[in-house]
Amino acid sequence: MKMFYVYTLLLFLSLPACGQQDQPVTDSEGVILASADADVTQNGGTKKSKQTYEVTKTDAEWKRLLTPEQYFVLREKGTEPAFSGKYNDHHEKGTYTCAACGNELFSSDTKFDSGTGWPSYFKPISAKNVRELTDRSMGMVRTEVVCGKCGGHLGHVFDDGPKPTGLRYCLNSAALGFKKGK
Repeated sequence: MKMFYVYTLLLFLSLPACGQQDQPVTDSEGVILASADADVTQNGGTKKSKQTYEVTKTDAEWKRLLTPEQYFVLREKGTEPAFSGKYNDHHEKGTYTCAACGNELFSSDTKFDSGTGWPSYFKPISAKNVRELTDRSMGMVRTEVVCGKCGGHLGHVFDDGPKPTGLRYCLNSAALGFKKGK
């Protein structure tokens, strides 16, 4: 019975924010963004969309470059356990980067304590540095966040964050690096 409650809690924590719609994810110019294996809805129809990234490597190359935990999160779209990541309770000034390619993702000025157990940010450094994709895994529709340079899975974004954006980029510490600010 105890395992049932633990499973239920974990499932609840992974649910998307209320009111999230099944619609395509677009950038600021209205261009539909999708992962290489994602179906996206556009003009009433569904189509496959192929994304390309500046940094590409084979699975073998990624496995040599990343730790097993980083590979699981970044390349296999895994999730680290809540409250286990090194950046969840991290408060230094600087820039959070992609652990796979070093792409600058989020400023420490946009980090906030969401209480979820994962590092959370309300705005990326640039919309070009991250991509938002429709994620239909686990029987739900969410918005996945990937590195705009290498396509590595970072986490998900939800619409229950603080002002000024109202967004919560909920990320895995294993997907992140950190550069101290001056």
